[in-house]
Amino acid sequence: MIVDAQSVKNTDTAKHKGYDAGKKISGIKRHIAVDTEGLPHAIAVTTADITDRKGALEAFEQHKHSLGKVASVLVDGGYTGRPFAEGVHQILGASVQVAKRNELHTFSVMPQRWVVERSFAWLEKCHRLWKNCERQLNTSLQFVNLAFLTLLLRRG
Repeated sequence: MIVDAQSVKNTDTAKHKGYDAGKKISGIKRHIAVDTEGLPHAIAVTTADITDRKGALEAFEQHKHSLGKVASVLVDGGYTGRPFAEGVHQILGASVQVAKRNELHTFSVMPQRWVVERSFAWLEKCHRLWKNCERQLNTSLQFVNLAFLTLLLRRG
């Protein structure tokens, strides 16, 4: 299981918004956990002020009934810390592996992390998900689910 979050800007019609100081974006945050093929198994949509760690734990908590066989969760440096690892172990019974960037300021593809980034790129192909136009967070979540469902139907 590979986990990441994406901050998305809001339009003026959106009701729920928060500020992600790290990315300097006012809007919402999409948290997804994907398998090695990039298909989602847990999705949560929160305001952007919710940390990546808290949003991922929320996604795991909402979908823990379907994540019973997960043994390891691969995350980036934003998910470091003992409380997150303990939360994942408590909810899923899985271990956490942090894929760290090298210390040099050069571009390098992190092993297996590109899979979740590709999943976010698939979402970006849906014009409606480019920005958050929805008034409710649940509506945004359902449009993300619909985008992934459309992707799966086109593959089959």
